[in-house]
Amino acid sequence: MTGLKQLKRMSTVLSSNIVVGITMGDPSGIGPEVIAKAIKKLRLNKRIKLLVIGDRFVLQKFTGKLPANCDILDLKNVRQKKFSFGKINLSYGRAAIDYLEKAVGLIKDKTIDCLVTAPINKKAISLAGFKWIGHTEYLAKEFNLKDFVMMFAADKLKVSLATRHISLKEVPIHLNKEAIFKTICLSSDYLKKYFKIRNPKIGVCGLNPHAGENGLLGKEDNLIIKPAVEMAKRKNKNVSGPYPSDTIFYQAIKGNFDCIVAMYHDQGMIPIKTLFFDRVVNLTLGLPFIRTSPSHGTAFDIAGRNIANPSSMIEAIKLANKLTSTIAK
Repeated sequence: MTGLKQLKRMSTVLSSNIVVGITMGDPSGIGPEVIAKAIKKLRLNKRIKLLVIGDRFVLQKFTGKLPANCDILDLKNVRQKKFSFGKINLSYGRAAIDYLEKAVGLIKDKTIDCLVTAPINKKAISLAGFKWIGHTEYLAKEFNLKDFVMMFAADKLKVSLATRHISLKEVPIHLNKEAIFKTICLSSDYLKKYFKIRNPKIGVCGLNPHAGENGLLGKEDNLIIKPAVEMAKRKNKNVSGPYPSDTIFYQAIKGNFDCIVAMYHDQGMIPIKTLFFDRVVNLTLGLPFIRTSPSHGTAFDIAGRNIANPSSMIEAIKLANKLTSTIAK
């Protein structure tokens, strides 16, 4: 018994065994390369199995013989004859979607226990008819989630986003007390359950400079964010804010916060990527399983050149395994 059938049997029979599914992402990007390099460098327990979902011939451009605990589910979606790296292509976008859809099926039938997703290209998947902006929104739909959060983790810093991929001018429109409250609470719950932080300290960013300066520089901080913080404090007394975003991340690095809730994408991503660019992991909160991904994109400018850094992918696989192991214990 080999390959997918063996992995499925071990996943269901051995409760201590974990099968990590890894989607290849856009085959024309750096996903295949960083996956291959990560597989070579990782030193996982023998009871941890890796299943890469993608096209074998693309992955094998960067890897030779696979470790004993790794297999490839070859969907054969990409034509070898005209394949090239670094291209936005409808067929590559379709392949990335197919890898993801297959992985969702494997999660649902318990063949794999958690999921790591290599980057997709938003333009390519759009050309292929994919109507969701990214992995997070698609997975939320597939698992009927009303509440979900993007958290980014690296070393001592964790950042959750109150809003995700929207334009800056739309952020104040989308911010509301209930959404911020749910972001704080879901982050707190995950820190307790998966990261084993008994009483997590969560700092909440303001929206405006100086957290609005008591209404002088904007009213959202007092009218929306502060009430959400007060609501969250009833569930976790260690929630506080809103704080000016130009100082709160420094306080987090000093150990004063376990997690920061940022109001919009770049407010949270600029600090964590500046400090830990090669080690940041994207974690989706709210799913009935652990899903992680590296924090970088498809990097078409360097794809196929064998110079991509696999550190973020390595950390994504390690975190998926660690958090899933926490549940299994």
